Amino acid sequence: MSLPKSSKSPSRLPPWLRTGLPSGPGFGATQRLLADLGLKTVCQDAKCPNRWECFSRNTAAFLVLGPACTRNCAFCNIESGPPAAPDPDEPRRLAQAAARLGLRHVVVTSVTRDDLADGGAGHFREVIGRIRNLLPQAAVEVLVPDFQGDQRALEEVLGAGPEVFNHNLETVPRLYPQIRPKADYQRSLELLSRAAGRGPGRALCKSGLMAGLGEDPEELKAAVRDLARAGCDIVTIGQYMKPSRAHAPVSRYLDPAEFEALAEYGRSQGVRHMYCAPLVRSSYNADMFTRT
Repeated sequence: MSLPKSSKSPSRLPPWLRTGLPSGPGFGATQRLLADLGLKTVCQDAKCPNRWECFSRNTAAFLVLGPACTRNCAFCNIESGPPAAPDPDEPRRLAQAAARLGLRHVVVTSVTRDDLADGGAGHFREVIGRIRNLLPQAAVEVLVPDFQGDQRALEEVLGAGPEVFNHNLETVPRLYPQIRPKADYQRSLELLSRAAGRGPGRALCKSGLMAGLGEDPEELKAAVRDLARAGCDIVTIGQYMKPSRAHAPVSRYLDPAEFEALAEYGRSQGVRHMYCAPLVRSSYNADMFTRT
């Protein structure tokens, strides 16, 4: 894979991207619970900078359908390789973990499983059902892959009734060949548009972008416009942070004022909720838009 070229990656992490280590008993308790139940989280596998904070307050974003992804995106720390068969007991264990953590908003995402006929949609449906049985008052948010554009897979997930349906664009269309070579920008937009077009009572539609992968400001604004036109209710934008030397370089670090300007711009285009800041991630503080 050819990674985007950068004249020189920024050598110093700005102060607004530095995070503290965990404090209090919550962090260790969350880690032990996940280990005991054999569950994975995107917090750990994707090296999210907010994992210390989230685990310390007994919350996590669950990662299902195995540790290995059938794609190999240049920004992502999740391993790529031959996937194992889905674990049929995973939905039960995940719901049990959510109940033991006392979650009021449960976020479930997955690796991409292009090897499965339904892309893993049936597994998502089973997870949602198990959570409903144990935590009927909790909101469920699913962050799904593109299912290769399969409408039946999309309907299977939406038919299970999640409160929030999330699929991330991640970056601007010009960078897809380098950053997301097996994905398609228009296909992802169409998935979001279909989810948003289901009418009254539908799930909130959400998507996310990363800044600092080599895009220019106008390209980022154009992607926000595309998401607004697709009908997204929530858009998150955060700073890309290179998880290892093998990943795509950081082109630049945006300052907090630039993220505030992007949030204002998105609202001006009709997006109801813009959550934009350097440390924002798609699942970070995910419950802020569904709290009652």
